[in-house]
Amino acid sequence: MRDHAPAIPDLICELCRLFYQLGWVSGTGGGISIRGPEGIYIAPSGVQKERLRPEDIFLIDADGPDDCPRVIKAPADPALRISECRPLFTNAFRMRGAGAVMHNHSIWAVLAARLFAPRGEPGEFVCEGLEMQKGLRGIGCFDTLRVPIIANTPREAELSETMAAAIAAYPDVDAVIVAGHGVYVWGADWVQAKTQAECLDYLFRAVVEAHRMGLPIAGTPR
Repeated sequence: MRDHAPAIPDLICELCRLFYQLGWVSGTGGGISIRGPEGIYIAPSGVQKERLRPEDIFLIDADGPDDCPRVIKAPADPALRISECRPLFTNAFRMRGAGAVMHNHSIWAVLAARLFAPRGEPGEFVCEGLEMQKGLRGIGCFDTLRVPIIANTPREAELSETMAAAIAAYPDVDAVIVAGHGVYVWGADWVQAKTQAECLDYLFRAVVEAHRMGLPIAGTPR
């Protein structure tokens, strides 16, 4: 039977359009990277994500050096640049064996971080007793979910070291929130990464809205 799965560059473009509709990649923000047999496919930096074309996607060597990645296939447009998120994506690929990493600027991730780390300091998002927790690796609806929050930096690549430390400190969670910025989520493949990104966004919103309405949710600051 012929495999009708889309090519990875086409898939990245499709996912970026979907995420734009969710408000996750407005104003050129966010990014997606997916590992394939040829290397790592990654969306370019500073472009309108909903208008990406397959020929705009970079393919880089999965085993290349962090400071200067080897480009296997460059986009058709020579003005395009590799995403600023690349070192952060690399953390999840190398430390967790991820198959896909997604970064979004969801307002709910930003507000959730502000709720638990009001001055933009490191902290952790906490929730418990919500059904959508079951969409996350190894988490049940009655477990306590803890997602690390790291402080933001002026440049995205400068987050690499603190993100790596958070990944090491929270081995059971496939996400890192960046205060005032957004969230990085990964998975064994793009399906798991997308599923977890959607479930986390639901949980961020549920906790923020519950706090706004004065409803008790375990772990929410009072």
